[in-house]
Amino acid sequence: MKKWEELPEEFRCQAVREYYDILSSRGASLVVKRIFDIITALIITIIVLPFMLIIAVWIKLDSRGTVFFRQRRVTAYGRVFRIFKFRTMVSDAEKIGSQVTVNADSRVTRAGKFLRKCRLDELPQLFNVLAGDMSFVGTRPEVERYVDRYTDEMRATLLMPAGITSLASIKYKDEEKLLDGADDPDQVYVNEVLPGKMEYNLEYIKRFNFFYDIKLMFMTFFAVLK
Repeated sequence: MKKWEELPEEFRCQAVREYYDILSSRGASLVVKRIFDIITALIITIIVLPFMLIIAVWIKLDSRGTVFFRQRRVTAYGRVFRIFKFRTMVSDAEKIGSQVTVNADSRVTRAGKFLRKCRLDELPQLFNVLAGDMSFVGTRPEVERYVDRYTDEMRATLLMPAGITSLASIKYKDEEKLLDGADDPDQVYVNEVLPGKMEYNLEYIKRFNFFYDIKLMFMTFFAVLK
């Protein structure tokens, strides 16, 4: 972790300090977490690469557009990176709707419905993990416009790399249904959904250790099966 005085100015507040001190005391777990991310991501990438190629062909045959969806997201210490996902929506979906997805969203392609249901659209994020932009477990990375709405305490979730899965992801696995029918899904997400997810993300920091990460990965696996 960075030293307190090296953090961006907006992080150096009392609301963040509590969580910073917790993570500082668990430096060994943070090191093991990164080593685990690299080794596991390499192994999984080698195993699933043939399946990723099949998915890529399916996406191209199913609808016009690129195979991958890339978007600016925010990770540790407020750093912006580009997330990799398989494209599950029509091209330029962000220009014709909200940045969040609602239930039965007409922008989702036929292939995209299956990929989202099984969370296979997340597979390319293995490359983000290898690059150090993400971890297997951590707060899901948000777009900049949502991060700009963070409270001081919420900013503490950016003390660690963004994650592919999290306790909040498991609890809010049916998030699209919560936004279904909303007149303004973006506002509902920022004012109602995001604060609830952040409570779980902050709880994760308090409980963080390597074995808790393993537990959350298994919980994610069984949640997907359901």
